[in-house]
Amino acid sequence: MLRQPLIILDLETTGMLAAEERITEIGLVEVDKGELVDSWSQLVNPEKSIPPFIESITGISDAMVRHAPTFAELAPALYARLQGKLLVAHNARFDYGFLRSEFERVDLAYEARVLCTVKLSRKLYPEQRRHNLDSLIQRHELSCSVRHRALGDAEVLWQFLQKIQVELDAERIAAALQAQLDAPTLPAAA
Repeated sequence: MLRQPLIILDLETTGMLAAEERITEIGLVEVDKGELVDSWSQLVNPEKSIPPFIESITGISDAMVRHAPTFAELAPALYARLQGKLLVAHNARFDYGFLRSEFERVDLAYEARVLCTVKLSRKLYPEQRRHNLDSLIQRHELSCSVRHRALGDAEVLWQFLQKIQVELDAERIAAALQAQLDAPTLPAAA
């Protein structure tokens, strides 16, 4: 399953709308041929204030990102790292939309094939009502180093992909993956 190069990614942001809000943290797990290659996390200066509500969820404050690099500073290396890899994210439309918007701000056109682990969970476990990250953690007994932080959440998704390979038949997984990868990928509404 998923023998191709993957970037399992999670973002923390200043809000929900990619056209108006900005990324505050990037966390990713890089996988190739089913093996962990690398993991990386970086706070990002969003060049705007982080709302108190968002800070209460993520723990990321204005003080923490004040001296962090901006997305524009990170963009060239991140863009190169993402190229040619399947982007895997939970509620992938959200993360993909933010990446596209941020890259667009620095005149880079980012497009990727995307796998959403929410959709994958719904397809593989239709008997379950909830497919949010907390539900996956509990249901599959996954561990999260720091919930609502980018790298911690990305690592949970890597565990989920490994766990389904143990719990389910390979043909069922392959069919669910193919159905999703054959569907068109649309960024989140701006």
